[in-house]
Amino acid sequence: MGKNDNETKLVIITGMSGAGKTVAMQSFEDLGYYCVDNLPPALLPKFLELMRDSTNTICKVALVMDLRGREFFDSLFQALDLLDKEEWLNQHVLFLDAKDSSLVSRYKETRRSHPLEQGGLLLKGIHKERELLDPLRGRAQQTIDTTELKPRELREIILKKYTEEKQEIFSVHFVSFGFKYGLPIDADLVFDVRFLPNPHYVSSLKPLTGLNPDVAAYVMKWQDTQKFIEKLQDLLEFMIPQYKKEGKSQLFIAIGCTGGQHRSVTLTEHFTRAFSDLCVTHASHRDIEKRKKNK
Repeated sequence: MGKNDNETKLVIITGMSGAGKTVAMQSFEDLGYYCVDNLPPALLPKFLELMRDSTNTICKVALVMDLRGREFFDSLFQALDLLDKEEWLNQHVLFLDAKDSSLVSRYKETRRSHPLEQGGLLLKGIHKERELLDPLRGRAQQTIDTTELKPRELREIILKKYTEEKQEIFSVHFVSFGFKYGLPIDADLVFDVRFLPNPHYVSSLKPLTGLNPDVAAYVMKWQDTQKFIEKLQDLLEFMIPQYKKEGKSQLFIAIGCTGGQHRSVTLTEHFTRAFSDLCVTHASHRDIEKRKKNK
């Protein structure tokens, strides 16, 4: 028994070599698609069988098909005809194009060879590819000309066109940590709160963590804490939209104290709540259990 009608989405990314298919595939990955690069069209029927398997939970797939697999390319139209018959599948062809002059410039910048280049004549290869792809261009539901687009701009267009309603792809992940255990290697921004009063030296609070209301109240009651929150919140309210505008899908903000037990945990929880109206936020506490394990 297959999946429900229109439950599975399949986007085929194709078009001219050098027109931005790699950027497109990365954009679909950020949208939660399972992506396969350079799938030979002849293998598409078998891939569809795997997608239709009732035990398969993948419901969004993006496939890059282009002339790197030119020995299989003749079978692409036959594969597209097959897709049209699959009523359970919501399929869509995205064709990326660019002017010849732009493609030549991009190949010269990267010093790569065109897949159809013959005798070092790059422009001839581009003309041959355009001739082969013209019929496919006519079957595309969406064509994007990337001649004047920077990679970030192409990414923004794809995210705008293919983001599902109510889907939020940008998220901010606040993580607490202890400096004694090292910096988080995946952090985009790191803030040090070791200057704040430390609950570790309060006997009743020492065995607890920043998730405890008493610890949180202690950390938050100081004037320095409130001033720090005010200034950092103002900074992040400016920076987060800039990261999102730049095309970043996730922002990791690390907040550290000495052991990652009290101050950093309290403030991570605070900022996770404070920015939940601006974007999707997540909180994690890398070192909150380290002290117990080290005893």
